[in-house]
Amino acid sequence: MSKAMLAKVTLSTLLGLFFVNVGIAHFTDTEWFEPIVPVVLGDPTFWVLITGIMEIILGFGLIIPLTRRYSSLLMVLFLVAVYWANLNMWVNDIPLNNNTFAPVWHVVRLLGQVLMIVTALWVGGWLPNGDKHD
Repeated sequence: MSKAMLAKVTLSTLLGLFFVNVGIAHFTDTEWFEPIVPVVLGDPTFWVLITGIMEIILGFGLIIPLTRRYSSLLMVLFLVAVYWANLNMWVNDIPLNNNTFAPVWHVVRLLGQVLMIVTALWVGGWLPNGDKHD
């Protein structure tokens, strides 16, 4: 296995497990996620649970080699869509656990979102990587 392929498998597994873990948290600590759901969407519990299911499915999809390519693309679409909630928290200064966050932390969160998008695209083979053996 090439170093690039090993890196892809490792990052796929780490990002996948991260998503599964966060997805499970949507069920074990629903109230924590609810405040950032944009009001226009309606019932926040519904959206927290739906996104939790999606995160678990996408996380496992990224880990499993057979589903990695298309799961990674769906993960990118998911990450773009759900950033709306993070942007809502930033713009409306919504507290989590009674704490609001300085703009720098929202910028860090945005950069983290971009990093996850680029990582998902790379591990799914959607970006050129120069390694013809993958």
